Amino acid sequence: MSNKQLIYGNREHWAWYLYDFGNSAYAAVVVLAVYSAYFKGSVVGGAKGTALWGTSVGIAMLISAVLSIIMGPIADFSATKKKLLFGFSAMSWIFTALLFFVTKGAIFLGMLFYILAEIGYRMGQVFYNGLLPEITTSKDMGRVSGNGWAIGSMGGIVCLLIVLPIILLGGDGNFPVRISMVITAVFFALSTIPGLLWIKERAHPQKLPAGQNYLTIGFTRLGQTIKNIRHFKEFAKFMVAFLIYNDGIMMAMDFAAIIGGVLYGMNEVQLIIMMIIVQVTSIFGAYVSGIYGEKAGFKKALMISLIMMLGTIIWMLFNKTMIGYFIITALAGFALTGVQAVSRTMTGFFAPKGQSAEFYSFESVAGRASSFVGPAIYGWLATGVAIWLERNRAMEKLLAEQTGQRAGLISIAVFLIVGLIILTTVNEKRGRQAAAEYVQQGEESSHGG
Repeated sequence: MSNKQLIYGNREHWAWYLYDFGNSAYAAVVVLAVYSAYFKGSVVGGAKGTALWGTSVGIAMLISAVLSIIMGPIADFSATKKKLLFGFSAMSWIFTALLFFVTKGAIFLGMLFYILAEIGYRMGQVFYNGLLPEITTSKDMGRVSGNGWAIGSMGGIVCLLIVLPIILLGGDGNFPVRISMVITAVFFALSTIPGLLWIKERAHPQKLPAGQNYLTIGFTRLGQTIKNIRHFKEFAKFMVAFLIYNDGIMMAMDFAAIIGGVLYGMNEVQLIIMMIIVQVTSIFGAYVSGIYGEKAGFKKALMISLIMMLGTIIWMLFNKTMIGYFIITALAGFALTGVQAVSRTMTGFFAPKGQSAEFYSFESVAGRASSFVGPAIYGWLATGVAIWLERNRAMEKLLAEQTGQRAGLISIAVFLIVGLIILTTVNEKRGRQAAAEYVQQGEESSHGG
């Protein structure tokens, strides 16, 4: 019996990993390497493209934040995390494929289809993360989370290697870039099939009280958690830290391709090669952070990853060469994946049993808020500085735009530093104890009733 459980558990883990394998392909091709640069440079063009890209990211994150905070508690109550995971993922596949129809000047369609694809992608992550505590134990959660990021990064590499020769050999038109969106959507969809077949949601749906519906239940459970926030002080402090340092992480990820294009004149092929290197180092970053976190503590692992990420941003401010940028982004890939993997693990530890989706919805809100604020600040700051310098004839157009990008880099460093400072106040041990005590109190109350 134990052997069967072991095989089944491993199969579930692999199905969970393969979902990350697929959605990381979306992140690598659409967000990081291909579509962001294509939208900025070809669909819009000029410094305005940076601002509109930041606006698109911000809108998607804001909508995702509102949806996740309501639907997280509903998913826990109704035991529908798996259904919602695949429903929102399908939304992402469809609108990623529709990016094929975005051509030069089609700014509205380019923003609309990306925003809808991004909402599906981000919402799917809430329920994907929420399933993590159901398919793991406290002993292997950190390792499984790290493995998920590592194997997910491999998915990004594979998909980039598929679209690279298409873009490289496809000529000067934008058709190769557009068809790569369809390929990415199919890649993402196929990678989710094992999860649909093998992942088992262990939570059981609860009966709706008289006069209630799922929407009112969602708000009621959310209100109860907020009311009891004093019990989860460490989680609350962690979420504040996460909200701030994740701003820096998302800014770096969302504008990596644009930074490469503006500061170093990188073309689409060079950007894809850069992103493949980033994905390779991300594999090691996720794996090492999970192992180190289990041995030395996840907070310590997270702080080391953040310090390394901060170091890459400072280096980037002074770097002048494309080779240097390749090295910097390789180190950043190692660091930022460690940040993301360990952050997910810590949320899982701080979440009481049976409320994983709800607590991951808080992480999602913090992540989406930071993903809204950070990219919007970066986009408008970089654009504003560039336009001001150009209008005042302080610099020629390209140099002004490059200076704007460096101003954006400084804002990334500020967010990382502030988030790191707040993270030092979080007590990991107390956070875990609070989750266990909350479950015990609930059981005692139920037994007493």
